[in-house]
Amino acid sequence: MDILYIILALGGVALGSVVSYLFVRPRAKLLEETAKGEAERIRKNAETEADRILTDGRSYADQLKESAKREENQMRERLQRLQEQADERLLRKEEQLEAKAEKAEKAREEYQQSVKDLDVKKEELQSRLDAQNQELEKIAQLKKEEAKALLLARIEEQCEVELADSMRRKVEAIEKAADEEGSNIIVQSIQRFASNVTSESTVTVVKIDSDDIKGKIIGREGRNINAFEMLTGVDVIVDDTPGTITLSSYDTFRRFIAKIALENLVKDGRIHPSKIEEAVQAAESKGEKLLIEIGQKAALELGVSGLPEAILKLVGKLRFRSSYGQNVLQHSIEVAYLAEGIAHYLPGADAEMLKKAGLLHDIGKAVSHEVEGGHAVIGMEILQKFGIEEPVVTAMKSHHEDFPYESLEARILQAADAISASRPGARRETMEKYIKRLKELEAIAGSFKGVEKVFAIQAGREVRVFVNSAEVTDVESEKLALEIAQKVEQGMQYPGQVKVIVIRDARFEGVAR
Repeated sequence: MDILYIILALGGVALGSVVSYLFVRPRAKLLEETAKGEAERIRKNAETEADRILTDGRSYADQLKESAKREENQMRERLQRLQEQADERLLRKEEQLEAKAEKAEKAREEYQQSVKDLDVKKEELQSRLDAQNQELEKIAQLKKEEAKALLLARIEEQCEVELADSMRRKVEAIEKAADEEGSNIIVQSIQRFASNVTSESTVTVVKIDSDDIKGKIIGREGRNINAFEMLTGVDVIVDDTPGTITLSSYDTFRRFIAKIALENLVKDGRIHPSKIEEAVQAAESKGEKLLIEIGQKAALELGVSGLPEAILKLVGKLRFRSSYGQNVLQHSIEVAYLAEGIAHYLPGADAEMLKKAGLLHDIGKAVSHEVEGGHAVIGMEILQKFGIEEPVVTAMKSHHEDFPYESLEARILQAADAISASRPGARRETMEKYIKRLKELEAIAGSFKGVEKVFAIQAGREVRVFVNSAEVTDVESEKLALEIAQKVEQGMQYPGQVKVIVIRDARFEGVAR
């Protein structure tokens, strides 16, 4: 059975091979020939297309070459034109520069020729002037320098005499009118107010009932007196003078506080450091109130209102300050009255404002020993700080010429201050300052040419100058007096005025042999 299947299978395979050979192979060959023909056709088409593309590319490349050649030619032509234009412009510039150079050379030659011509003319002119000068010297019998010096000397002498004479007449006229009017105003102002002449000392004497109290004041090993001096700032002098104890200090207010404290301690009888401290504190409190009362009293006396309490306190403190022995508060009241009196005779002056400015013009002296600076500047700052009216500040700040005069009232206040300070007996100076001022006056006057001797007299209010009559003429003596007065004004500070007198003593001698 198995063998039969195998035989049948083998027979089927053989039959299939025969059928395939007879029918499939011719078909396959036909398909192969058809494929080869199609491939040949595609190859030919591809070759044809490649030839066409190659031809088109060569044609486009040829077109690009032609276009590049045309652009290159155009660029060359443009560059050629630009080169030609540049060459043409450069040529024109060269021609212009050559023309300018020729003009400059020509101008230089003309200038040199002009200089030569000018030198020739100068030489000719100088020769003519020399000839004329020689002729004039022959005529005048003088040399050029001598004639020039003589002419200038005569002109200077004539002008100097005329100038000095004119100046003297004008000064005399002005001084006469000013002296008459000023004297009239000052006299009438002073008549409206007269004050006592007072002076301040540096010591205060405290009366005691018994000398036994002196031991208590000194204390054991001096502890009481040391404590008192430390708290009050004054020196306590306990000597053999019966019934008195002396307090010494340049600060009047401190001596006032010390006097009150010491009197209360003596009255109480209990004297020791703690009690001294209590007494001094009580005296200081009383002193502060007293300052305000004194300021109010001064303001009430002048009719000045609206002053702050701090300003009134400083005004009261002026009662305990002195200037060259003159009480500052009394001086301020006096200046206020004098300024008011002068203002009544001058149109446009504010008399009421001047009273306030006069009272406050030296307020800086209340703290000038505590604050650095001049009292006029310190006072101005104090008044501005407490809102005092600007016209008052403007008037008071110039009373020592620390600031320029800005109003009529400023000049009036300065004059009133000078009158109060320079009236007889108002102030006194120390011997050292007095001698120093006299020496300064004599040194200033002696510094001028032709001065032989100088004498300062009348407490420095007059300077007498003796000049050499051979060196100084009468006209020059008059000028010398004015020059010395001006130099004294610029170089010194002094109350009132200084009169300068120049004396020219002509002496003639003869000898008989």
